[in-house]
Amino acid sequence: MAFMPRRLSVVYLLALASVSSAQTRIEDVIYMKAGGAAFTMDIAKPSKPNKAAVVFMVSGGWISDHSMIKTFGAGIEKAFTDAGFTVFEVVHGAQPRYKVAEIVEQVRTAVRFVHAHANDYGIDTDRVGVTGISSGGHLSLMIAGSPDSPVAAVAAIAPPTDLADWGKPDFLFTENPQLALFIPAIGFDPKAPQDDIRALVKKLSPITLVTSKYPPTLIVHGDDDKLVPLQQAQTMDAELAKAGVDHTLVVVKGGGHDEKTFIPGVAKAVEWFKAKLLKAKAPASLSKA
Repeated sequence: MAFMPRRLSVVYLLALASVSSAQTRIEDVIYMKAGGAAFTMDIAKPSKPNKAAVVFMVSGGWISDHSMIKTFGAGIEKAFTDAGFTVFEVVHGAQPRYKVAEIVEQVRTAVRFVHAHANDYGIDTDRVGVTGISSGGHLSLMIAGSPDSPVAAVAAIAPPTDLADWGKPDFLFTENPQLALFIPAIGFDPKAPQDDIRALVKKLSPITLVTSKYPPTLIVHGDDDKLVPLQQAQTMDAELAKAGVDHTLVVVKGGGHDEKTFIPGVAKAVEWFKAKLLKAKAPASLSKA
């Protein structure tokens, strides 16, 4: 089991991908270089752009590669380009070579690259949204909480939000044996004092970044998610409410960490960005799963 499968079903792709409106596609655009490696993104421009951008985090279990764009990413790309959004599909360094703290800095750099090249791609820097599924959602929320956040709205699908209280208070993400494949991404010393490990996972938790300046946030989560607990969405939602942030939580009944949550999640994200980036009236359907 993974935070997000690398290959989703044909049904998933067909559900998202109507006839594509992408006019041009640019592959392997370098957004940063570090340590002898180049980090890239693919860019899809619709035939009728609305001047808004959606930055999609290509990530599952904090693993990212270009094959993921060519499988499940194709349907997601079409869902946004059909709505007029220019899509920036960001590939980051994969764990275990890169740790979450490093990955967060990589994807922040990617979004800042989008801002710096806004004129090149015909987008408005005040209309940049960020989204992702599972670890991609986690990264999106981390970007949204950055000082002087570079995004105007965020949509996270089935995201980890609080690694220090995983499913219940005081239960660390690193203590869950089910997550053994993902724990190396945290980059901690198992022999370190518990307080030090707790401090690290808190630093990597989007919930600790919430302030009144946090951008409008949509979270979509399944109530039968056995990998990332629904509690992660609920506690983040409560923290956003406490801070007075414009936010919505959509709970998908019977949805797991799978297509039953991901498919409506992407559709809700499209609606959310239409409402928040295009200044349109929020669709009533956002309040329903």
